[in-house]
Amino acid sequence: MNRMTRAENLEWRVEDHPVDYTEALNFMETRAAAIRDEGEPECVWLLEHPPLYTAGTSANTDDLLDSRFPVYTAGRGGEYTYHGPGQRICYAMLDLKTRGEDVRRYVNSLEEWIIRTLAIFNVTGERRKGRPGVWVRRTDIGSPDREDKIAALGVRIRRWVTLHGLSINLEPNLSHYEGIVPCGIAEHGVTSLAELGIVITMPELDMALREAFEEVFGNDCKTQ
Repeated sequence: MNRMTRAENLEWRVEDHPVDYTEALNFMETRAAAIRDEGEPECVWLLEHPPLYTAGTSANTDDLLDSRFPVYTAGRGGEYTYHGPGQRICYAMLDLKTRGEDVRRYVNSLEEWIIRTLAIFNVTGERRKGRPGVWVRRTDIGSPDREDKIAALGVRIRRWVTLHGLSINLEPNLSHYEGIVPCGIAEHGVTSLAELGIVITMPELDMALREAFEEVFGNDCKTQ
């Protein structure tokens, strides 16, 4: 089942059940083309996938350690990542011709979206140069020098319309990451809000994502 709400120029879609990865790719391609060619509203799609791995355009085959789940070629930037239940995936189909034709600024805005979302739950997310995604210091276990990734991002831009987006770990099975070297970074781990002791529901995370999105990007494509 799909729930939709629409601002003037932006549609929010929220899925109640895991979405097949190929179905998601097809939807993004179709919607991105419609945004550019037919003036369809931008779209932010919140969903989960069944357990799977995706390979970005920079993926190193040596980083696929155990193909225990299906592996998909994603077409986005980045390397290998995992998607599965308990992880909120946010696919953003936004029109950068209206928002600003600046890829670096867009990626920075995605990171800021994650950081502000985490802050709502009193979690400090940080950027790290040379390490994509958003990271947290493990002060919860008395190891402030240890940093684990809590959110990943990967984008593709076609005719200045964005595809793919980001994922935040709410409560996925973290052992599923053992089949890959996440984002090609072997010396750091992966965590989740649940592992940090944050007990929230997916709808609560969705509400925070929407609040933070509107702070960073505005409610519709005329805002930024």
